[in-house]
Amino acid sequence: MRLRDLAQLSTRAFKTNPLRTWLTILGMGVGTGAVVVLVGLGFGLQQIILEQIVFGETLLSLGVSSTGAQNLRLTPETVTKFKEMDNVLDAAPLARFPALITYKGLTGNVFVQGAEPPYLRYAGVTAQAGDVFTDEDAGDQNSVMLSPAVLKLFGIEDLDSFIGEKVKFRILVPANDGTDTINEVVIDKEYVVKGITKEEGVLNALMMLPELRSHLGIEEFERVQVRVESNEFLNTVEDALIEDGYRVTALSKTVEQASKIFQGVQVVLATFGGIALLVSAIGMFNTMTVTLLERTKEIGIMRTIGAAPADIKWLFVSESIIVGFLGGLSGILMGVTLGLVVNLLLNLAASQFGGQSVNLFSFPMWFLVFIALFSATVGYLTGIFPARRAATLNPLDAIRYE
Repeated sequence: MRLRDLAQLSTRAFKTNPLRTWLTILGMGVGTGAVVVLVGLGFGLQQIILEQIVFGETLLSLGVSSTGAQNLRLTPETVTKFKEMDNVLDAAPLARFPALITYKGLTGNVFVQGAEPPYLRYAGVTAQAGDVFTDEDAGDQNSVMLSPAVLKLFGIEDLDSFIGEKVKFRILVPANDGTDTINEVVIDKEYVVKGITKEEGVLNALMMLPELRSHLGIEEFERVQVRVESNEFLNTVEDALIEDGYRVTALSKTVEQASKIFQGVQVVLATFGGIALLVSAIGMFNTMTVTLLERTKEIGIMRTIGAAPADIKWLFVSESIIVGFLGGLSGILMGVTLGLVVNLLLNLAASQFGGQSVNLFSFPMWFLVFIALFSATVGYLTGIFPARRAATLNPLDAIRYE
């Protein structure tokens, strides 16, 4: 059978039984749309979570801290040693001291941190209000960044309104005389709030390390971010640091674990959607079986005038593939439309109430292409059994069929 004749005959149902054909496509579309919406929800949730992580250099760095064992300390000499390790590009330290912060006569407990811009890049520190320190700010002596929890100490809800405000610090430093005495170092100047970090649940104030060092003698660091040359050396450098007795954390492993968790979530959501798709496929199988019964006499005539069993088989298979593929396209259209509408409504609500815009549903193009091809495959599978039955009909019995 010529391809042109096959195309004309397999689409004839759109003219002879348009209502039943389009209802079958719609039923297939509802099942496919359920899969698209639910899996799209999984992709959206994954994207929302992973967007909070700064990629690039952050995934190529290791957070190193001392375990307290073997008298290990993170000193300036230790940072230099880290920089000289094989496959290490850079090492940036973070100093941390308990302190008192004062704003308009109100005082609260915080931790003052001192770091340089490379550390912020490697650790993935970003600002949700204001600006983050960049390389141009390395010599900044008058600015600080605060975590959102610090603002709550003073009853501040609007993060943007606190940008440009001024605060003062008194740093609490343990005495070096072997006692529990705490010395209070008063920094007799005010700092301008440059930005608000995304570090929820911690009371941190961050200034440039040279500025903090100008007021304190820093002999030990709280943490060091080690920047590795490339991804292939991450495990090698991590193993070397752990062997030396340091505690090492890698954001890349956190991202990998989060991705695995969301893959499981997507499988669960796809399973629920697959149930709806299965019901639609059963309905489509029923339609193809009814079509076979209605066209039995037509099949007999086609066989008597020379049509081969394979021609009859491919006629039914192609018809089911077309219905399945169109059902997939309609499902994609319905699912994506629903997801985009929900995203739009959520973003409108977020803008009205001062929240952050998010996309709860996400639809990667490769996923939509897969769904379209998968729907055509489902159409093939539901049509192959009726097609085989049609191909094996006896021509004379088929002609006499009423």
